[in-house]
Amino acid sequence: MKALFLAGQWRQGRGPAARSIFPADGSVNAEFSTASTDDVEEAIQAAHQAWQDPSWRNSLPVERARVLYKVAELIEKNATELAALQTRDNGKPLAETRGLVMSAASTARYTAACLETLDTELTNARSREWLTMSVHEPLGVVAAITPWNSPIASEVQKLAPALAAGNAVILKPAEATSLIALELARLFEEAGLPRGLLSVLPGKGSVVGNAIVQHPLVKKISFTGGTSTGRQLAHTAAERLIGTSLELGGKSPTIVLADADLDLAVNGVIYGIFSSSGQACIAGARLFVHSSVYDDFMQRLVAKTQALRVGHPEDASTQVGPLIDEKHLNSVDAYVRQAEAEGGQILTGGHRLTEGELAQGTYYAPTIIAGLNNHASVCQEEIFGPVLVALPFEDEHDLLLQANDSVYGLAAGIWTENYRKAWQLARALDVGTVWINTYKKFSISTPFGGFKESGVGREKGRLSILSYMQQKSIYMGLSSQPDPWCEG
Repeated sequence: MKALFLAGQWRQGRGPAARSIFPADGSVNAEFSTASTDDVEEAIQAAHQAWQDPSWRNSLPVERARVLYKVAELIEKNATELAALQTRDNGKPLAETRGLVMSAASTARYTAACLETLDTELTNARSREWLTMSVHEPLGVVAAITPWNSPIASEVQKLAPALAAGNAVILKPAEATSLIALELARLFEEAGLPRGLLSVLPGKGSVVGNAIVQHPLVKKISFTGGTSTGRQLAHTAAERLIGTSLELGGKSPTIVLADADLDLAVNGVIYGIFSSSGQACIAGARLFVHSSVYDDFMQRLVAKTQALRVGHPEDASTQVGPLIDEKHLNSVDAYVRQAEAEGGQILTGGHRLTEGELAQGTYYAPTIIAGLNNHASVCQEEIFGPVLVALPFEDEHDLLLQANDSVYGLAAGIWTENYRKAWQLARALDVGTVWINTYKKFSISTPFGGFKESGVGREKGRLSILSYMQQKSIYMGLSSQPDPWCEG
């Protein structure tokens, strides 16, 4: 049984054993150890001691950056094995997991570069009698809780800036996809990260996650996952007066204007919803198409969707892999059945795939639904699967009312040849990220996060390190004369 990583030690956890299951055929990848609440206590106490040690928190930025550069090198060196492991863990096709692995390497390298160039700030002089400056100090022990859909990218996106800032991190990966997090621990260990600064504690969120975030020594919660869990964590953080970074759910609109390049838009819309089998918070799940091009566009979209290659994730030709597990597949199918009950028309898909080797796994056909309005449950609730709902619109006022009519505000896509119009729409959409004539592209240098119930705070970007620090102001008196208030 695979051990967990507790404060620099590989050992068996005191929680129940868990399994990693390959979604393509239901086979067992590995059994691994999970943490108990006693393990959580031990890891956090060790992390607190390691963080207090000045050899890390007071080390030069270049010294902490050196560890992250080495992590980036090791991720790239082991890219093939890491991609294969993530594919086994969550069923994403190898082409996607290779991209996620390289993204993780880029995150570590970029964060290291930012750390080396992040300057202490002299603030504007307001007196000749004193000098003022602003510095940032590490928070202490940080809780990082990551999802199952893109684990390696999400984990390094939290670990790199938190460690760069001088903190210690307790990483609680999704129980279904813990193997890749444990491999990352090995790479950080090999890169020379001091002992105690990182623990990887697999286990159930209701047990291990709760014990971590409620611990008095944990000073920040960084979470990526569902909105309901994020809301619970926000309550916990509010009660404890600690900071949060919450990257939550979405129901992102994609918009095709009358002047759009339809072939380009068809490809982009398909990639935006059906890559990762729709298991992405930023999936473009609501499609708004101008009525003048709706019929033509939908005909092309359905034809191309039906040509997608659904298959084994280890097959290089596969475009759409399985869903994470049986429970999730049943949830996706229930939404499709609900859409039918509400009057929706299934243009393609809408069922489980059971032909040949697909019968062994949790495969669901890429699905397009029409004939509903934006108030339907499949238009308002996050399905997290390969289900697209198409809606025509007449004018931009009507479009914006519908596109913004959601509790979520994570992302949006716009397809048009009129960049003035694209800019105006991008500014009017209540979302954190807008793609224009592209979709689901990411840059580590560009901040990411959502509006409304899609989250709080931002990840990525040059200043992401500062989100894991607390600001301090320092005044230095320059005058050699006594303060006149004391005279007299």
